Amino acid sequence: MPEAQIFLWGVVLVALAFDFTNGAHDSANAIATIVSTKVLSPRTAVLMAAVLNLAGAFIGSKVAHTIGSGIVNAEMVKGCQALTLAALLGAIFWNLLTWYLGLPSSSSHALIGGLIGSALAYRGPAALNFVSIGEKIILPLVLSPLAGFLAGYLIMLALSWIFVNAHPKRVNTAFRKLQMVSSAFMATSHGMNDAQKTMGIITLALFVGHQIPDLTVPTWVKIVCALAMALGTAMGGWKIVKTMGHKIFKLEAIHGFAAETAAATVISGASFFGAPISTTHTISASVLGVGSSKRLSAVRWGIAGYMVIAWVLTIPAAAIVAAICFELLKMSGFAD
Repeated sequence: MPEAQIFLWGVVLVALAFDFTNGAHDSANAIATIVSTKVLSPRTAVLMAAVLNLAGAFIGSKVAHTIGSGIVNAEMVKGCQALTLAALLGAIFWNLLTWYLGLPSSSSHALIGGLIGSALAYRGPAALNFVSIGEKIILPLVLSPLAGFLAGYLIMLALSWIFVNAHPKRVNTAFRKLQMVSSAFMATSHGMNDAQKTMGIITLALFVGHQIPDLTVPTWVKIVCALAMALGTAMGGWKIVKTMGHKIFKLEAIHGFAAETAAATVISGASFFGAPISTTHTISASVLGVGSSKRLSAVRWGIAGYMVIAWVLTIPAAAIVAAICFELLKMSGFAD
């Protein structure tokens, strides 16, 4: 019916709005270190990140498939468009709140929490794919920050050992150039993982709405999601850039290179296996690992503590908001 079609495309627009906020919220992931070390101006860094986020979004679709079919049992929720809309509203609310507060929380956690909350409100625990959530969602989300921390620590330790006798000015000059490469790697990997999450939610919405026969991501969905994320990145998230680049650990060019290389490697590996990890968690943990390699006191652990609190709260907070949104939609007659 026409009303159902209108509702479906409304869901798609809300999903693209989430993708936009994801790009704006997570632009810090790719550019915080390169801006804080003054290797590139904010304007140039944002432009580079936007273009490479766009490119990265077209590399693979395993993460999109995990989001579309690895959290909820798609057949059980088929026909309920309100589920995807409520999930998106819960995620957007948390993104905007943490953006306003300047906290680098996870858009991935927010979207996953939103899906879990709306599915529970609709069908209860039976609507969730617990095995897949454990293996492809929770485990990678927990391990990726640890991997980022360890990789950042080891890369920085290795670089410190290699250049122990080098002149600091020459080292800084060399890594100012190399950091442009690592930042580009980070921006591309961010597009590979984060843009695909919105592709997955739109594909799920289309499947639930009987518009596509299976959960294969349509080409037009890839294009519009990539463009929405690139536009959001171009808008920037300067509060989070300030937190990432200055408040955790005072970065120099070599530190930025180590953190970006460590995080981008972890994110690219996760994308290859279809794991929708938090790019924010990973780069934040990499910065902490790099700082810790110098000395533990070099890291402002109080700021890190606030970040961890935001991370822990994200999934349940977004789930609760999504469940409330679903109930409101149900009361308004938009959910069966």
